[in-house]
Amino acid sequence: MKKDINSIIKLLEQGTVQVIPEQELRKKIESGKRLKVKLGADPTAPDLHLGHTVVLSKLKQFQDLGHEVIFLIGDFTARIGDPTGRSKTRLLLSEKEIKRNTKTYFEQVSKVLDPKKITVRYNSEWLDKLTSKDIVELCAKVTLARLIERDDFARRISKNQPIGLHELLYPLFQGYDSVALHADIELGGTDQTFNLLIGRYLQEQYGQEPQVVITMPLLEGLNGKAKMSKSLSNAIGLNEPADQAFGKLMSISDDLMWRYLQILLNTPQDEISMAQERIAAGKMNPMAIKKDMAYIIIEKFWSKKEAEKARKMFEALFQEREYTKAHTFKMPKDTPNPIWIVDLLKIVADITSSSEAKRLIEAGAVTIDNKVITDFKAPIKWKPNMIIKIGKHRILKIGS
Repeated sequence: MKKDINSIIKLLEQGTVQVIPEQELRKKIESGKRLKVKLGADPTAPDLHLGHTVVLSKLKQFQDLGHEVIFLIGDFTARIGDPTGRSKTRLLLSEKEIKRNTKTYFEQVSKVLDPKKITVRYNSEWLDKLTSKDIVELCAKVTLARLIERDDFARRISKNQPIGLHELLYPLFQGYDSVALHADIELGGTDQTFNLLIGRYLQEQYGQEPQVVITMPLLEGLNGKAKMSKSLSNAIGLNEPADQAFGKLMSISDDLMWRYLQILLNTPQDEISMAQERIAAGKMNPMAIKKDMAYIIIEKFWSKKEAEKARKMFEALFQEREYTKAHTFKMPKDTPNPIWIVDLLKIVADITSSSEAKRLIEAGAVTIDNKVITDFKAPIKWKPNMIIKIGKHRILKIGS
């Protein structure tokens, strides 16, 4: 039995950044109790992306072990906005935006978790019911000094940047979720460590056994700089067509490829080191490794059928130059013609910000019908079957 426990602990700690505290995780597993394992997500954007799968995959391990997996949708806290990583106050979302973003969450989460074994909760269930008295009592349990220890707040204070009072309430409300759910374990990215520990602290204040906090590494976006985020246009959405996701995976740098292999596929370090040595010796092509990586990721989070189709399409486009097989986009009926190049990229290439479009254009990474576009203000007269190439491994076609 002890050997089994050791194997379970090893599995659950694999790929994590921190388990706080480790001895309590062992104690909870050894108890034989069906644990409540919580993961929260604020619906601040309509799509989840590959970065979210890192922690979802860890949640799946708990699900496979028979524990109760709680996917908590922060429909209340989304109204405030998580200040994590923010250098300024986040704009508040409307109820309409939150409902729209929430709509597809369950479908996307089901790509990783067994949908029949997920408990879905909304933190508005209890946070909406808190009275003024309840909120004052909650605030009384944490000092201001403790809250402003948080890196994001400390940094903004040092730069004389404003912090909204509602932002200070965010970690308290997120922490109170753990109290309301009597969570045994909470998972999150490393950027959520402060909030997760506040949850553990508040449980103690309310006389509960504190949760174990497990943090997972953050996945870098396609440019290898900031963490993957739809708002930074560096993400691969779980709702994207598989062939488009495959092309994006092939566009990452060789250095970033090792990180994706490690974080998304749990590839052992010795295998990575061996492959790197073979590449250095000229015995292996990094393109082949990247193509295998992209195939396995698409198979894991989409399907084997879509992975096969995506690989064949990539090979046809980039190795055989059959552009007729490029991913086709139908332009909306009311699309102006000509259209500003930035608006065109937003329609066909899932680019959300003008700054990202400008960066790609000025870097010479955008080609239309074999002509490189370098003018950020250029009007483009579009037509059916026009081929748009972005970077080395994204080719798109306007449908007829």
